[in-house]
Amino acid sequence: MRTYSPKASEIQRGWYVIDADGMVLGRLSTEVARILRGKHKPTYTPHLDTGDHVIVINADKVVLTSNKGDKLFVHRHSGYPGGLRSQSYGELIATKPTEAVRRAVRGMLPKNRLGRQQIKKLKVYAGPVHPHGAQQPEALELAHAKAR
Repeated sequence: MRTYSPKASEIQRGWYVIDADGMVLGRLSTEVARILRGKHKPTYTPHLDTGDHVIVINADKVVLTSNKGDKLFVHRHSGYPGGLRSQSYGELIATKPTEAVRRAVRGMLPKNRLGRQQIKKLKVYAGPVHPHGAQQPEALELAHAKAR
């Protein structure tokens, strides 16, 4: 029996909206990465981009558990000697909440051109409004990702 591999014309892409209000960042990120990769579909193929588009709203209301806002740091380097810049996750969520969610999801995707293609389908907004109404996104509830 031959293994089924979907063709590019057979891939159906949907749009989902996830409200991140009160959700734990890590649990939210794993679900978003799963949808971006297409693992929720029966036609999932590891080497193809079969995933859907995801819109995350209210990214400024995402939470971290057990003081991770002070313990975890985000690093970036300018490429020059002494160019390492560090910032705590708490500061990053306070200043750029969209970047904090995008970084967490990006860390859970493949580190190759497929991962770069999949992260382009992620749209993150700090507030409750988004400009993707024409795509008629479907609201997605992630009850297990809520902070207790």
